[in-house]
Amino acid sequence: MSITASTSAPLGTAPPRVLTIAGSDSGGGAGIQADLKTMLALGVHGMSVITAVTAQNSLGVQGYWELPAEAVRAQLRSVVDDIGVQAVKTGMLASIELVETVAELLADVDAPIVVDPVGVSKHGDALLAAEAVATVRERLLPLATLATPNLHEVAQLTGITVLEEGEMRPAADALLALGPRWVLVKGGHLPGEATDLLAGRDGEEYWFRAARHDNRHTHGTGCTLASAIAAELAKGQELPDAVAAAKEYVTGAIRAGFALGAGIGPVDHGWRLRG
Repeated sequence: MSITASTSAPLGTAPPRVLTIAGSDSGGGAGIQADLKTMLALGVHGMSVITAVTAQNSLGVQGYWELPAEAVRAQLRSVVDDIGVQAVKTGMLASIELVETVAELLADVDAPIVVDPVGVSKHGDALLAAEAVATVRERLLPLATLATPNLHEVAQLTGITVLEEGEMRPAADALLALGPRWVLVKGGHLPGEATDLLAGRDGEEYWFRAARHDNRHTHGTGCTLASAIAAELAKGQELPDAVAAAKEYVTGAIRAGFALGAGIGPVDHGWRLRG
């Protein structure tokens, strides 16, 4: 059965609908929780398919438990068959079985798909089984409208280690060869400005730069950026404009990030509400 965006609701009665397929962060800074906060802040209706439950706080991930594939399948079908989606974002998928399940389901989705190929947490804890990386490359990335890897994930997916800005374009080309329509290589781990490269299959290239803020409380940055892009796509933005708007939102969220617990606190998803 094909899954398509629902257009039955009269205009103005419901905001655009965005589905996140990701893990739950019990500390509230990343994962499903960050995705839904971002979507609310950007004026879309967020819906969720939970793939795993983590025990997680500001100090790290103490454990995670995958949901059965049938639970993931049932959640997605329940949402899209009744409500419909106008954009999808994927995050933590944990295992080969869950990556395969999600890829199978998304193959019939008629909406932009933003793939955040989550490999490790902010604290360095593994969130994707090593044996599942090949499945992400082969099954999920070819479905992506946009993939949003950080530099660690670039190396995990391509074997290319990016140490300076000039190496970002070859890395983007290697990722594009795996099938996504667009790739956003996030250079946040490089020195200097926070610089990201958006590259397209047809040779398009856009650079996004922002001042780097001296704030260690950056938990949830990747989830937030990918969700913000999905939200802007659901609102009808062209992809480069969606990335620009999302970059501006996440930069503000990083600037306003706050201490929580004894470790790394989250970005502030509601920073615009607090002036």
